[in-house]
Amino acid sequence: MFLHIGEEKVVFMNDIIAIMDIEKTTISNNTREFLKNCQEKGMVEAIGTDIPKSFIVTMREGKQTVYLSPISTATLNKRICKDTDDIGRILLDE
Repeated sequence: MFLHIGEEKVVFMNDIIAIMDIEKTTISNNTREFLKNCQEKGMVEAIGTDIPKSFIVTMREGKQTVYLSPISTATLNKRICKDTDDIGRILLDE
């Protein structure tokens, strides 16, 4: 399954480690330091030009990537829940 995280970007749901709200989590020094370190290592990819509302940490084939997304964590969560609901319905119908 895929999750659309903004613009034309999708990620595999199995690759997602965390989906975090930028505004709520960057209050913490630890989060700011994490994002700074990732940026310095070239692991951060901004999705679009809008101000990011969330960041998504993924691990794919041993490579960690942090996506800065203009989509809120609430919307991303709704998409995940909808997709898993759809899978459940498909499996029940079989």
